[in-house]
Amino acid sequence: MQRRQILKQLAAAIPALAASPYLFAAPERAAQFTPDWDSLAQYRTPDWFRNAKFGIWAHWGPQCAPEYGDWYARAMYEQDSEAYQHHLKHYGHPSQHGFKDIIGNWRADAWQPDELLALYRRAGARYFVALANHHDNFDLYDSRYQPEWNSTRVGPRKDLIGGWRDAARRQGLRFGVSVHAAHAWTWYEVAQGADKHGPLAGVPYDGRLQRADGAGKWWQGLDPQGLYAQNHPLSAPAQQSGIWDEQWHWRGGVALPSAEYVEQFRARVMDLVQNYDPDLVYFDDTVLPLHPVSDVGLRLAADIYNLSIARKGRLEAVINGKLLDAQQRQCMVLDIERGQSNEIEALPWQTCTCIGNWHYDRRIYDANGYKSARTVVHMLIDVVSKNGNLLLSVPVRGNGSIDERERAVVEEIGQWMAVYGSAIYDSRPWRVAGEGPVLEAAASQSKQGFNEGQGIAFSSVDIRYTCKDNELYAFVMGWPERGTVLLRQLRRGQVPVRAVHLLGGAKNLAYTQQDDGLLVHLPADRPALPYAFALKITV
Repeated sequence: MQRRQILKQLAAAIPALAASPYLFAAPERAAQFTPDWDSLAQYRTPDWFRNAKFGIWAHWGPQCAPEYGDWYARAMYEQDSEAYQHHLKHYGHPSQHGFKDIIGNWRADAWQPDELLALYRRAGARYFVALANHHDNFDLYDSRYQPEWNSTRVGPRKDLIGGWRDAARRQGLRFGVSVHAAHAWTWYEVAQGADKHGPLAGVPYDGRLQRADGAGKWWQGLDPQGLYAQNHPLSAPAQQSGIWDEQWHWRGGVALPSAEYVEQFRARVMDLVQNYDPDLVYFDDTVLPLHPVSDVGLRLAADIYNLSIARKGRLEAVINGKLLDAQQRQCMVLDIERGQSNEIEALPWQTCTCIGNWHYDRRIYDANGYKSARTVVHMLIDVVSKNGNLLLSVPVRGNGSIDERERAVVEEIGQWMAVYGSAIYDSRPWRVAGEGPVLEAAASQSKQGFNEGQGIAFSSVDIRYTCKDNELYAFVMGWPERGTVLLRQLRRGQVPVRAVHLLGGAKNLAYTQQDDGLLVHLPADRPALPYAFALKITV
């Protein structure tokens, strides 16, 4: 019923959209892709992505300004949340100081993209992704179709995506953008509410303000609805168990977006892609934006692929989508958020994770709670052994800098990659991902995402394999106290071994190919970062 409703709305809007300001120029050459799954299944992941293996993400926008963690622009309107209490203490009541005012005061005055991108290149990243907008609906670029609420007009008054892109190109990194704004329609609905108890009970928050309400205020002339998009009835109450998850997938009594909202979103994305030429577009959506109640995601995918071919002569674009079925996986690159696959995937994929919270959270810094370089390296090895890439978010403070603890993690990753990166980059999975207790204990992947850290810890008996240029690499997830490593997949009579070297260390290690595996004798001196090392095996 919901899908029929929105399609009816879109059909009714077609005559108006023929003269719409949201239309954009199509590529000049004939389209190779059309907006349907059978056509998009022609997609093949470009080699640059398959070879890159490791990217770093700046999940940075105005929600980082309070330095109080994820989804601040939503949680600040939920009276019983910690973010609401933080907001009262530091900014005031959300009827008087809403998220639009956080944006207005955001300056990003310590942002040095060239310095950060040079650091990330030294850390071994081969691609960099920047947040183009979040569920807060604020564009971080010179946006023609979000002309009032973007970073060149309000807040920093800088083209942040342009700055990130230029710095990435100067460092020789592929550049990507992440797009999250399709969900603003429902995500901001809490801004239509009011306190349920206390001295300001019933006083409306600022989510329904109109342009005329700005007279005499700093935002005079701006329309808050361009940001909040709340001129619509509320969805069914999401407090019921499981309803919010259903509504995230555009089910469960969700308020469906208008045709104008849908087409404006499409125009914003294509404006971004046409003007900033990203190599990768990460959609933070189930499958594609507004799927399945609109075909806008299919249209965007076809347009992005066709534009890549028109500009580069071949398909170089990557689109990340989540919760994909078998056919959809052929059409784009699966992203598993904060999670892992338990096997070698037939098609390239990506896991995205963060060393802290997605939006900068001072509490994690104070608690010394970031992921360690060891944890990140183990994740990277495990993902790559299964035909995947790792996209790692390094939280950026509201002012545009990263703190010294984050910097230490990034620098240590770079030290490790400088020694062992040759076994990571350009590699492909071997016939098995690895061996050892972690792989044996892993439950089958029951859902795509949010399963990281649920298994046992890696140790020196956990092995992961990659291969490249007729060489086999065995990663050992810790330095064994006994001074030997047993690789059970390389038993006598299976794969004849000619030589074994320690990357960055001793050559021609002593070994014996036994009935239970290849026994390798390690040198007496441990490497500087012994929690993971790679053996290069000539077979």
